[in-house]
Amino acid sequence: MDYYVKASKLTVGYDGKALINDMDFEVKKGEILTLIGPNGSGKSTILKTITRQLEKISGAVYIGENEINEIDYKEMAKEVSVLLTERVRPELMTCYDVVALGRYPFTNRMGILSEEDKRIVEESMEMVGIRSLSNRDFQKLSDGQRQRVLLARAICQKPSVIVLDEPTSYLDIKYKVELFEILKKMAKKENAAVILSLHEIELAEKISDKIMCVKGDKISCFGTVEEVFKKDIIKDLFDINDEEFEMYFSKGILVD
Repeated sequence: MDYYVKASKLTVGYDGKALINDMDFEVKKGEILTLIGPNGSGKSTILKTITRQLEKISGAVYIGENEINEIDYKEMAKEVSVLLTERVRPELMTCYDVVALGRYPFTNRMGILSEEDKRIVEESMEMVGIRSLSNRDFQKLSDGQRQRVLLARAICQKPSVIVLDEPTSYLDIKYKVELFEILKKMAKKENAAVILSLHEIELAEKISDKIMCVKGDKISCFGTVEEVFKKDIIKDLFDINDEEFEMYFSKGILVD
């Protein structure tokens, strides 16, 4: 099987009302797929649907050989790690506790972490530079610190698929760079399929293997960076004029 995540004629929306229709896309293990498009175009809706946060309107999503509705929740939690934009507010939990939640799909009925689980928790915290926050109250962290804790939780699952919605929110440039190094490592070395949305198109161009453009009620373009980052495609996607395009293009953001 060449792909690991596949959507076939997928239609997504809310309350039975379609927002984006008849999507077809595939992601292999080791690949990074980035969704780009205007704010409110439906990128988050797509991500929530493929992770079963929302019911799909029609069509199918496959993870491995199985359609997502055929996968039980515990197996889904082992396979897919999710970092969405909603604020998470766990009460009376340390940062270590929050990160350790990523290991609970693998524990026994008592939910007791093994020594191997604890090693993975600490390794994940080290990877995103939050070991020093281990005993801090998660609720008392800055937004940027919380984002890194939640990323460590996602990494801690050792997933086959990791899905992230605007993961650079609240992060300064240093941690944005570190985040993308981590994601590239997960894709290539851990052989994970990574699917994310970004509003910074310059970052999407640097990190992605494939790009999906979301606008209106359809996917307007899907392909490699070289295929998608063209003047006409980007101008149409973001409704920008020649002057705005040249401003971005002169900074080396877009492929000519």
